[in-house]
Amino acid sequence: MSITVSSVSKNYKEQRALNDVSFAINTGEIVGFLGPNGAGKSTLMKILTTYISPTSGSASVNTYDIHSASKEVRKSVGYLPEHNPLYTDMYVREYLQFNANVYGTPKSRIQEVIELTGLTPESKKKISQLSKGYRQRVGLANALLHDPEVLILDEPTTGLDPNQLLEIRGLIKEIGKKKTILMSTHIMQEVEAICDRVIIIHKGEIVADKKMTELRDGQQQVVIVEFDYRVETVALERLPHVTKAKNTKDFIYEITFSTQEDMRASVFDFAHDNELKILQLNQKNASLEGLFLELTAT
Repeated sequence: MSITVSSVSKNYKEQRALNDVSFAINTGEIVGFLGPNGAGKSTLMKILTTYISPTSGSASVNTYDIHSASKEVRKSVGYLPEHNPLYTDMYVREYLQFNANVYGTPKSRIQEVIELTGLTPESKKKISQLSKGYRQRVGLANALLHDPEVLILDEPTTGLDPNQLLEIRGLIKEIGKKKTILMSTHIMQEVEAICDRVIIIHKGEIVADKKMTELRDGQQQVVIVEFDYRVETVALERLPHVTKAKNTKDFIYEITFSTQEDMRASVFDFAHDNELKILQLNQKNASLEGLFLELTAT
């Protein structure tokens, strides 16, 4: 196991942020840690990275106990916190060099993580000159500097525009081929796009732990599309396998298909044939959304 959490609780004076939380993550898994704001996601991640201690319970990362082997835990974890702490007056390469010196990492590793995270064209700029997406890349590069076996990412896609979102999603999936990743988010589409498994936390307690394949089996396919112009839902209902089409907001439509075949190509063809532009095109896991709403409604 890469991560083991056993009966972890955390109190902040009168408030209980985590209540008897337990789970384990296998080596090589990408796990989405999903929950509403204030559910306890960041608190648990800070415990796993030894930034704070639990009130009770135990946890280990790469077999290292967070209490008795905290230094070894920090060496084996790459951590990207929710508010990516960067020295914005430093140049990208300068910042990575500074942290490499802290880790005792060879200089050759700096170029490796720059290339891995797609920072090469921006590597000679000051961090203050970078977009939010590239700043997130710098944070990921820094988390990867010491080549950790486990990555813990706290809300890594928050505040990104659609293009940056796709870039960071792809980057995390690529890194996940060689690393174990625990990724906190409150955005269900991120879990659907990136993760092998989802753990849902609500009010400090684990309320679900499921593999994404379980949630996909037998579900209806829902496609979210935004056009540049309004269309009649009856026209969308003529697409193959459509059971329902509705206009949810402005020019955004939610189309439900009774097939597991990826129907985004059909929606794209519909837009082309009707001289429409697609501004966004995503799939939604109806089972995941339903489960989340059911378990976190109160």
